[in-house]
Amino acid sequence: MILVLTSDGDEHADRVVKTLMTAGADVVVFDPASFPTAATLEISHSGDGSTSRMFGRAGRRLVLDELTALWYRRPLDPVADPRVAARDYVEEECRVMAESLWDSLGCLTVPGSRPVIDRAARKPYQLELARRLGFELPATLVTTDPESFLDFYDRHEGRVITKPVHGNQLEAEGERFGRFAAPVTPVDVAYADALRFCPVIVQAYVPKRVEIRVTVVGRKVFAAEIHSQVSNHTRYDWRHYDPGATPIRAHDLPPEISQRCLDLVERLGLAYGAIDLILTPDGRHVFLEINPNGQFLWIEDATGLPIGAAVGELLMSGVTW
Repeated sequence: MILVLTSDGDEHADRVVKTLMTAGADVVVFDPASFPTAATLEISHSGDGSTSRMFGRAGRRLVLDELTALWYRRPLDPVADPRVAARDYVEEECRVMAESLWDSLGCLTVPGSRPVIDRAARKPYQLELARRLGFELPATLVTTDPESFLDFYDRHEGRVITKPVHGNQLEAEGERFGRFAAPVTPVDVAYADALRFCPVIVQAYVPKRVEIRVTVVGRKVFAAEIHSQVSNHTRYDWRHYDPGATPIRAHDLPPEISQRCLDLVERLGLAYGAIDLILTPDGRHVFLEINPNGQFLWIEDATGLPIGAAVGELLMSGVTW
């Protein structure tokens, strides 16, 4: 049995689940946001040293110890019944119970257990591990020191970009903002002293022929080239994707780069990862970051690379990573 943890409207999960069911797999899709109001979870330790974990919903009880694979896709946190007092407390208790249960399962978990995903998502940690594996990195500074930032800016003649250390969504004065890689402007330099309040990643700008998205699924590698330089919207960060003007095509990675991508995902403890590289005009592959749970349908739909099928095959294999 395969359990998929995700929220409603997840097209990635929908496509893979359809593939799994067509292949005859027993698949259950569950969003922890429906716990505890519409589902039950249970962890039982008996006096003889055995343990059982149960999931109940709509009159059906499942023994989670019988799972062959868990896809930790994009679940939401538990939501308490609105009639309950101290909802924040209740939701935190439910979250800790649910995550403790998922983390304790011994089956294949894609892309990895929650603690593994959390650690793998830390950009400074990724960069250090990628460096050790032999990837070329942009000149990079992670700092809260305005003077260090200004020295870096001058050393690279102002051709630098900044990106967040971790999150790319922030809320201020009731408004939500997206924070992506962006070139440093003279206005930014004037406010450099604000770095004392929050760290930032600063990198020397790397010239691009194309950007490469490498999706690793188990031991399979799928690479696509994103022609981000043909559109001003995507010149610095392809996530400002302009579907009408940004071609995406399959890409042949050199064997040594492909192997480094496999090694990085394995060293991070993951069974899946979406890696961003730059292919420079002189043919060098430069590492930017890895998203442990990155989206893949946009690559699959643009190139025909069978990434979703590979995810389904990995889940059905049940091979622990």
